[in-house]
Parts: sequence; C-alpha cells; structure tokens
Amino acid sequence: MSRIRRTILTAIPTMALATIGLTFGVGTAHAASCSQSYLPLPDPSCQPGALNPDVTQSTIDSTICVSGWTATVRPSSSYTTALKKKQIVEYGYTDTSTSDYEEDHFIPLELGGSPKSALNLWPEPEYGTKTAGNKDTVENKLKKAVCAGDVSLSDAQDAIVTDWTTALSDLGLS
Repeated sequence: MSRIRRTILTAIPTMALATIGLTFGVGTAHAASCSQSYLPLPDPSCQPGALNPDVTQSTIDSTICVSGWTATVRPSSSYTTALKKKQIVEYGYTDTSTSDYEEDHFIPLELGGSPKSALNLWPEPEYGTKTAGNKDTVENKLKKAVCAGDVSLSDAQDAIVTDWTTALSDLGLS
C-alpha cells in the first residue's frame, strides 16, 4: 500500500471521530461531551467547581461580604456567551438557544467561586422545576449566612457543590 493511501485511510477515521465529538490531545483521545444526567447539577467531570484564591474565610469582609464586590470580578458577557455556546454543544442540549441557559458559576461568585474558570461555569437550563433562578435564591441565602457568621465559607461551598437543591436544609438554613 502506498504512503499516500495509508495517510488517507488514517485521516478518514480521525475525521469520523471528530465528527461524533471525540478529540485528540497529546497521546490521548477523549469525549468532548458532558452528561445531562446530573441535572439540575453540572456534570462533575466537566464542571467540578473552582475557587477564587482571593476569597477565604479570613478575607470575606473585604471580598464577598462587600456590597457590589461580585461586579468587580464578574467576567464579561462576551466571554461567558462564547463559553456557553461551546458548552451547550458539549452537554448535547437539543435546545441550542443561548437565551434558554444561564452561564452559571457552579460555586457562585458570592461564595468565592472562580470567575472565569471553565471548570466553574456551565450552561444551566432556565427551564424545568429547578432552574438557575432557583439556584440564585439559594446562593443569596448562603452568602447572607456566611457573612453573618452562621455558616463557614467552606461549609457553604461544600453544600453548593454537593447539591445546591438541598444546601439550605443540609446546613439547617431552610
């Protein structure tokens, strides 16, 4: 078999794999997809959450507990919209309208989540019974509890990552 023919035979499977969502890294192949089976949480293999190193229990009075502080670290909408478009495909959502998703911080900025890490941002559906709007309510209550000294920052972060839908009751706040 000639060298040209082998190259074409190698290229065809590579293109086929790319078409179905597999990509190649240095010496490895991996699926470029995330599972919807964890909803209303993100797929932990895609978005396990990431923290802002500037926010610790000892810095909350100069960071998250300052009114308006999250606006100083929130990424631009051009950044989050571009990421949202990419992640909608990775999650395999059939509805690809960006307006039906909030590019949400898994660990919210209000609790010291990383502002720009793709490990902490995901396209959370605005439809269903447990939506991004419901999560916002939980985030605000947790921030108030942290700033009031009722809950530690790390406990609030752990509760959000474990399951935001039960975070308040798990911490005795509901």
